[in-house]
Amino acid sequence: MRIDGGEEVSAAPEHLVFAYYITGHGFGHATRVVEVVRHLILAGHDVHVVTGAPAFVFTSAIDSPRLFIRKVLLDCGAVQADALTVDRLASLKMYSETAVIPRDSILATEVEWLNSIKADLVVSDVVPVACRAAADAGIRSVCVTNFSWDFIYAEYVMAAGHHHRSIVWQIAEDYSHLPAFRDVIDVPLVVRRLHKSRKEVREELGIGEDVKLVIFNFGGQPAGWKLKQEYLPDGWLCLVCGASETQELPPNFIKLEKNSYTPDFIAASDCMLGKIGYGTVSEALAYKLPFVFVRRDYFNEEPFLRNMLEHHQGGVEMIRRDLLTGRWAPYLLRAVSLQPCYDEPINGGEVAAKILQDTAVGKNYASSKLSGARRLRDAIVLGFQLQRAPGRDADIPEWYAVAETELGLRTASPKSLSDEDNFLAKLCTEEFELLHGSHHRLPDTLSFLNSLAELDTEHHPDKNIEKRKMREFKAAAGLFNWEEEIFVTRAPGRLDVMGGIADYSGSLVLQMPIREACHVAVQRIQPSKQKLWKHAQARKLSNGRESTPVLQIVSYGSELSNRGPTFDMDLTDFMDGDQPIPYEKAKVYFAKDPSQKWAAYVAGTILVLMTELGVRFNDSISLLVSSAVPEGKGVSSSASVEVASMSAIAAAHGLNISPRDLALLCQKVENHIVGAPCGVMDQMTSACGETDKLLAMICQPAEVLGHVNIPSHVRFWGIDSGIRHSIGGADYGSVRVGTFMGRKIVTSMASAPLSRMLSSEKPPQQANGNYDECEDNVELLEAEASLDYLCNLSPHRYEAAYAKKIPEDLLGETFLEQYVNHDDSVTVIDPKRTYGVLASTRHPIYENFRVKAFKALLTAEVSNEQLLALGELMYQCHYSYDACGLGSDGTDRLVKLVQEMQNSKLSKAENGTLFGAKITGGGSGGSVCVIGKNCVRSSEQILEIKQRYKAATGYKPFIFEGSSPGAGKFGYLKIRRRLPTNES
Repeated sequence: MRIDGGEEVSAAPEHLVFAYYITGHGFGHATRVVEVVRHLILAGHDVHVVTGAPAFVFTSAIDSPRLFIRKVLLDCGAVQADALTVDRLASLKMYSETAVIPRDSILATEVEWLNSIKADLVVSDVVPVACRAAADAGIRSVCVTNFSWDFIYAEYVMAAGHHHRSIVWQIAEDYSHLPAFRDVIDVPLVVRRLHKSRKEVREELGIGEDVKLVIFNFGGQPAGWKLKQEYLPDGWLCLVCGASETQELPPNFIKLEKNSYTPDFIAASDCMLGKIGYGTVSEALAYKLPFVFVRRDYFNEEPFLRNMLEHHQGGVEMIRRDLLTGRWAPYLLRAVSLQPCYDEPINGGEVAAKILQDTAVGKNYASSKLSGARRLRDAIVLGFQLQRAPGRDADIPEWYAVAETELGLRTASPKSLSDEDNFLAKLCTEEFELLHGSHHRLPDTLSFLNSLAELDTEHHPDKNIEKRKMREFKAAAGLFNWEEEIFVTRAPGRLDVMGGIADYSGSLVLQMPIREACHVAVQRIQPSKQKLWKHAQARKLSNGRESTPVLQIVSYGSELSNRGPTFDMDLTDFMDGDQPIPYEKAKVYFAKDPSQKWAAYVAGTILVLMTELGVRFNDSISLLVSSAVPEGKGVSSSASVEVASMSAIAAAHGLNISPRDLALLCQKVENHIVGAPCGVMDQMTSACGETDKLLAMICQPAEVLGHVNIPSHVRFWGIDSGIRHSIGGADYGSVRVGTFMGRKIVTSMASAPLSRMLSSEKPPQQANGNYDECEDNVELLEAEASLDYLCNLSPHRYEAAYAKKIPEDLLGETFLEQYVNHDDSVTVIDPKRTYGVLASTRHPIYENFRVKAFKALLTAEVSNEQLLALGELMYQCHYSYDACGLGSDGTDRLVKLVQEMQNSKLSKAENGTLFGAKITGGGSGGSVCVIGKNCVRSSEQILEIKQRYKAATGYKPFIFEGSSPGAGKFGYLKIRRRLPTNES
């Protein structure tokens, strides 16, 4: 819990008036405010609570004439479809309707009200507009919170598109009004006091001490869930919070009254089952109650609270699928075996009240070590980018940095070999018997193999004591049978040099496999010999199918991206009778739990192999994923996972699949199971790429022309903007729809004169009395009427025949009425949405031409003119992305910094070093690709751009440089553990 604020002012009277604003998000904020307000009232002050929460939340704990409740909702928090699912688009829309559109009237009303009650201090938890209203009223303000809404909403913007980003910055601007957020003061946990003892509560309920009791606490929103008697272990009872009056419960479930005082029932229970929030976590820790939690999706505060629970040995994570299907017993039994060890103070309400009182009378708690704007900037950057790669330096908790740097969960990126690498190579030879393949002396592969050996805690009980405390390590340590063979594969990410989103329009693309890669280790094992996690074992026994093959996956780095670290399923779930389930059914299956949706990229490869190649999996599969390809940077982190996973599974099952065919299969995973409408260039580069070469490919659908050597005087860099990119986002998908609309319009326009000619009808005369000059070219019109790929239309034909006739934008409903469909199997037209058509159609036609020119120039004579022309083509591509609506503030800033560097007097005096830059991949954030001379001065300028970007935004970009082999060139390793001689 933090208190942000405070500024030295003149003394106020001893009797003070506080205006306490509470966010409209759930009960948790209101319940923790209760304890602060109670202590302020005990000190003799008046507190006016501004809230949308029910009055009983306050009146059940405070009975005082000094408490005033004003029912007003000034923000909406996160709109939840149910207790675990956040509706990101609805949240942004509701916030706009609640706090943005009526903003002027809200400010006027609040300023008048604050002056009318003669408030001495405005306190916010954590309503943004309250800070601005306090500033306008000339009243000091303080925020009492463990997060801010700009931090939370930053992730929602990734789904909504860049046009919603102004909401985040408006919230930040409200918070930035001094003295709010001038400083950060840590206080103990804020915990509601108990009214009754454990014994008293149990006696009132008629429950003996020998009965195990779990409290079901999902924030008052479980009304739609069907609870069944068999969900609980034998002899257990469950207290249900927030059940509706009409909800019927089994006999072993007890419905609590709506206005029940929850802390008393929490303390009387043996464990809690619920979702993570500040209130539930603080009370579970305070009363040493084991907490079985289910992850919420899209809530950035959760990783920090989850880590706190686990640090104090008080948390057990339940998979959402098991919650909804009633497989609770393994988790509850595990929970009651824990001994939570939180022994720190829990009087945060009292401490916070004292600080607020002192602040109101003029005591200065602020310092100048961080400006309000700087602190906010760091918070927003962290919100945009929760998962982080080594090198980031935003202000984050120590445990967060430790997880990525000291514990070594992310594999290193391959650089030049060092003494340490030579040591690792020798160590790997000692640890594993290499039965097939080569590690190619790649440092990241050597590091991965070393981390794999560390999982064998049975034969090395004294190693890695710290790592063993981490859930990922614990889960991975039980994955493999060390006496059996393990298959290891590697697939890199990619830097989009030229081509980008034109891939799905059939363009030529030029792609470079980057140094960062994903490693996957797979073991195929008989079901009877597989070591199963307890909940998977319980599921298997309950189904009565002990021979059922099970897939178990561990993904390293989960805590850095707020996703579940493990996934498991019965492989029979992929079968419907004797046939694989449809892709759409699998898509729904994985989408049920957003914290485990990542597993679609891995497990989806199995279903594609079953469906497309007729493979059947009778053995269990244990799989470990460790990726150094940062997520959301536009460098194909998803493709590298898919390619590495399918390569490993194929190798373990003796499947001989060419790199090209494997890439096409992996595209099906992303298009049909994940549901992202990407082209194929990402998977092709990851599978078919070669070190220090550009993969040249015509995406019709995936014809590799070869590999273009990067000239020795040329170098490419990738610079990460820090703004998360997602090809599943709204912008990318809408541009793709607009592109396919444009193709359909072109083919329809070409079909009309062709039909007239073939039916011997005369075409209509134009205004000048002439017939269309191309009416007599039947062959040309036939090609354009049956245009499979938009990139097969040349720029001059586009300008001559179609450019002036294509609408700038078009309502989906209007398009469907005229053209029926847009002939794209991976996107769906929203009838109520307006799509940009003109720019989306023009881009791939001209991009294909630019890429061809770029490829030809790479082999031209070495000169500054060559580099200037290459750079100019990249700049044109960048601004064409912007025209489509796929730009972002961060990538535009980086491109501008490259231009400033290129046009500086010093650079011109040196005949230039950097020559061009462009946004990459799907756009809307991610990284930019920069071209320059392969020299020391260019590298220095890249580092200077990095520092200047950090100074302007607070975010220190990650630099991608160097290259590595694709999965096809790497092949696969087949290894077996060398066991100690006395045990072999």
